[in-house]
Amino acid sequence: MYIAIPVDNQNLQKAKIAKILEAKGWAVIDFDEGVAKSIQFSDSYHPEGVDWIDFIVVENRYENIIDFLNEGIMVLARREGQDAIEDIIEAFKFKELDEAGF
Repeated sequence: MYIAIPVDNQNLQKAKIAKILEAKGWAVIDFDEGVAKSIQFSDSYHPEGVDWIDFIVVENRYENIIDFLNEGIMVLARREGQDAIEDIIEAFKFKELDEAGF
C-alpha cells in the first residue's frame, strides 16, 4: 500500500508535513505489513511507477481534498505534534490519524 504526504522539502531528515498548496513535493511511502519498506520523493502525489495511492495524509482536516476523494483515495489528517515523516508513519501504524473531509 502507498501513502502520500505533502512535504515542505524533499530531504528525508528534514521534511515536515505541509499544506497541500504550500508543498514543495510529496513523500510517497511503500507501507507493507506495518513497515515502511521505502520512501521516495516526487513532485506529484502519484509518482511514476506507483499504480495506486491508498492514503494521503494532510496537514489539517480543512484542506481541499475533494480531488483525492473523487479518485477513491482515503484521506487522513495528522494530529498535533505529528510533523515529521517518521511521526506520521508511526501514527499510521497505530491508527492515530484522523479521517479528513466533510
